[in-house]
Amino acid sequence: MSRSKWGVLVLLGVALALFFALDLRQYLTLDLFADLYRENPGTTRLLYFLVYVAVTAFSLPGAAVMTIVGGAVFGLWEGVVLVSFASTIGATLAFLISRTLLRDWVQQRFGTYLESINQGIKREGSFYLFTLRLIPAVPFFVINLVMGLTPMKVWRFFWVSQLGMLAGTLVYVNAGAQLGQVEELSVQGVMTPGLLASFLVLAFFPWMARALLGRVRQRALYRSYPRPERFDTNLVVIGAGSAGLVSSYIAAAVKARVSLVEKERMGGDCLNTGCVPSKALIRSARIKHYADNAAHYGLKVNSVAVDFPAVMERVQRVISKIEPHDSIERYSALGVDCVSGQATIKSPWQVEVNGTTINTRNIVIATGARPFVPPIPGLDTVGYLTSDTIWGLREQPGRLLVIGGGPIGCELAQAFSRLGSCVIQLDMASRIMPREDEDVSALVAERFVAEGVDLRVDHKPLSFGCDERGKWLVAEHRGEEVRIEFDQLLMAVGRKANTSGFGLENLDIPLTRQGTLEVNEYLQTRYPNIFACGDVAGPYQFTHAASHQAWYATVNALFGRWWKFKVDYSVIPWATFCDPEVARVGLNEQEARERGVSYEVTRYDISDLDRAIADEAAYGFIKVLTVPGRDRILGVTIVGYHAAELITEYVSAMKQRIGLNKILGTIHIYPTLSESNKFVAGEWKRAHAPQRLLEWVERYHRRQRGG
Repeated sequence: MSRSKWGVLVLLGVALALFFALDLRQYLTLDLFADLYRENPGTTRLLYFLVYVAVTAFSLPGAAVMTIVGGAVFGLWEGVVLVSFASTIGATLAFLISRTLLRDWVQQRFGTYLESINQGIKREGSFYLFTLRLIPAVPFFVINLVMGLTPMKVWRFFWVSQLGMLAGTLVYVNAGAQLGQVEELSVQGVMTPGLLASFLVLAFFPWMARALLGRVRQRALYRSYPRPERFDTNLVVIGAGSAGLVSSYIAAAVKARVSLVEKERMGGDCLNTGCVPSKALIRSARIKHYADNAAHYGLKVNSVAVDFPAVMERVQRVISKIEPHDSIERYSALGVDCVSGQATIKSPWQVEVNGTTINTRNIVIATGARPFVPPIPGLDTVGYLTSDTIWGLREQPGRLLVIGGGPIGCELAQAFSRLGSCVIQLDMASRIMPREDEDVSALVAERFVAEGVDLRVDHKPLSFGCDERGKWLVAEHRGEEVRIEFDQLLMAVGRKANTSGFGLENLDIPLTRQGTLEVNEYLQTRYPNIFACGDVAGPYQFTHAASHQAWYATVNALFGRWWKFKVDYSVIPWATFCDPEVARVGLNEQEARERGVSYEVTRYDISDLDRAIADEAAYGFIKVLTVPGRDRILGVTIVGYHAAELITEYVSAMKQRIGLNKILGTIHIYPTLSESNKFVAGEWKRAHAPQRLLEWVERYHRRQRGG
């Protein structure tokens, strides 16, 4: 550490030690400064100014009290001048102290986390700081310290703080000035119109400032986009996937006029290339797996041949049966104006489709996501499939290379393996399903390997190649290059939000580091009348999460001027439909450790469950995380047969704040898989049995026996 940093650190330590050791806060009172002012006004002004600077610079408690004291002693205008410059100088010194001592260390250690903040400061730092100063959402001393860690220039920090704090200074000093005019501290003395008005302004100032600032910012934001005199519709929804369909449904249900624009197929990815086709394929693969293992059930079955084209046609048949649920005909009957075509956002008020401009009060962006394909050398030469294009296959791959160990990769790898393909699953991580706990990943990996999946973890793809003999991948594994030959390639390494191609670039709507649209807690983008939900908004890429967000986005769009709702992510469940299924809600151990959350684990092995034994599905476990010493559920992970169905009881319990004790006291039908939920609650209860009380009860029973 440099000498300058040591000097600042020592000075800061001495100042804090003296302030608290000598209890200097007791001297920051009206009586002290009033007495001094009567004896020597000039010296009192200088002393007050220096003390205020010191209090602010060293982030000591008492600045708000001193502001009111300044108004009471010096009057309104003199007090405003003194407080305004003293507070700004002190804030700037605190800013410099933070920058000198902490900035380099924090930026080096947490630079990735501060990157978005730094970009925001560069983009609109002055307005951002002005907003914080005008609306004291966080204490001013915190703002001073945090801003010191950003790239903001000192002079900009000074003048923006001066202007931003001026209105608040005026309100606080005026309250002090009115208080200084009270001759007698009695009910009658305090109940003067001027003082009451000052306290009312003081109480409502943050709300008034927020409302005024919002109007100013909104006018500046929309300045380049004239608002139409009339609107054709209340809401335009772009994208007819899960989020878009729910948004349109809700808007029509509350009698709003809504236009739903879709350029391809209604139903989006979930119906056409995601949830529905994958589950249909998994079902066919599971039936084949049951037939191959019929002997476990006491049955003799001749070998079952896979008609792969028929399997894939069945997948399409399932899609066709569900299509009417998401069709133009159904939604038109509900009152939705369904428009087929490419939507282009021309302004916050206008969407163009097929050459026609729709004037709308609000826009909901629900454009979903698409498979992400990394730029690996040679990839285009070998050709590849994704979760969008694999459903066009009619010839079964002999050797299928699946790159990706997440939910999509795991589901499709096991399904194709069970249908008879030789599957090689590869991932750069040290294990598949890296978002889950290690014991979960290990159990799934063990089943995959037992069923014949060639699992290659800790393999980094380097390049692809092909010739007349076939296709191959060169990957790096623990410092060595490995060659893997295959016939078909499935890329399943994640999905990327669809944020381009429909006019967002013209509105300069920012993206997050994950590539999704940046939205606030109300799902609003930079423009308050443009909302986003579903995969394009994140943070989850689940159909049910998209539907959940769609309710908030639509209600806030249609009724937000009166009341807005913050989107609730507290209880979001999800499942991976491999075998064994993996379902989770809330925290797992891995996330709890990362977030520093204290927890207690209760586990029940499904291998002990009667129904699971009867169904030849006695494998897996339930793991519940609770608050230490209490039955409040923090999260649940289930691995096993029908885990996605079993998790629902815990989703309801967490949503309704029901603990394990009440689950234990609920009757569960015998024999069912759901009994496992009761049994894990019983395990928790047994671990928390009142041992001292049980000892007394044992003595009581002994005496009852005549012992």
